Amino acid sequence: MDDSKIHELKLFVESCQSDPSILHNPSLGFFKTFLQSLGAKIPPASTPGAENGHTSNEDIVESDLELDDSDVVKPDDDPPQKMGDLSIEVSDESRDLAQSLKSKAIEAISEGNLDEAIDHLTEAITLNPSSAILYATRASVYVKQKKPNAAIRDADAALKINADSAKGYKTRGMARAMLGHWEDAAHDLGLASNLDHDEEIGSTLKKIEPNVHKIREHRRKYERLRKEKKVRATEHAKQKTKAETEDVKASTQTYGEVVSICKASELETRLTASSKSNQLAILYFTATWCGPCRFMAPLYTSLASKYPKVVFLKIDIDEASDVAAKWSISSVPTFFFTKNGKEIDKVVGADKSSLENKLAKYAS
Repeated sequence: MDDSKIHELKLFVESCQSDPSILHNPSLGFFKTFLQSLGAKIPPASTPGAENGHTSNEDIVESDLELDDSDVVKPDDDPPQKMGDLSIEVSDESRDLAQSLKSKAIEAISEGNLDEAIDHLTEAITLNPSSAILYATRASVYVKQKKPNAAIRDADAALKINADSAKGYKTRGMARAMLGHWEDAAHDLGLASNLDHDEEIGSTLKKIEPNVHKIREHRRKYERLRKEKKVRATEHAKQKTKAETEDVKASTQTYGEVVSICKASELETRLTASSKSNQLAILYFTATWCGPCRFMAPLYTSLASKYPKVVFLKIDIDEASDVAAKWSISSVPTFFFTKNGKEIDKVVGADKSSLENKLAKYAS
């Protein structure tokens, strides 16, 4: 294995150490089974949100997934069984003796003497360690003894020797079903069925398929919820960005220009911004039907260019009637001078000189 692969493996192991719940991911079922086959203790899966006394309905949780686990057994934690040495050269004599021991094991199995069968098969494996069928047969005995981890170790050994071992897939699938690893079990049994179907495979598949179906539907459901949550989060972020952009736009003074105000919130934002920067702000209340307003409009625009540090605001009383009502406008044009959020003076009517004089006074 090259250094980069070893480094990746090290990072993965460190992740598992910091968060063992990773091992309960269905896609890592094979690795979890491997660890358990070596006698490892896997911490139970924690329920998202349990630390806070609640469970998020948008995370995958097993509490709302009802499965038939009536045949699930407690994982066996016996020391790993004796395996053969693949490096030895097997003689014809050893091979024949191993076959004889296998026959004795089959007879012991038929008589219900499972421990005796294990002893015969273990001796046979020692004599002929390259025989996949010996490991697969011993795996089937461990299945009968309800020792799924031991069965998986033997099935893995059989499949390493012969990747097309139907009995290897069958015994591993049945062992995984005993541990409640439903999807992994269904996968193995499906491969076994394709290679050499029998009634036991069919009946086991029939029993575990409802659980597999529930798990997959469960996963699809929460994948859909996660996608919907992501869409909502994206939309919320867009709306927030849009609102922030509008606020920034509204709060940014356009120097040398007259800014039209259409609603009360815009005026509040502008006045707040001018207060923070200690700027003079002028509110010009006008109306499209007002002749004197049209007379004052060009002057107001030119004054905005002349005093770029002053905030020039224009409010049409018909478009922003709520603003006009708040400021008690009884006639137009009316000009309010404000600073630090407070009214400091005003001009009522089309009085150009008064407007210019007061502006010069307060803008200095």
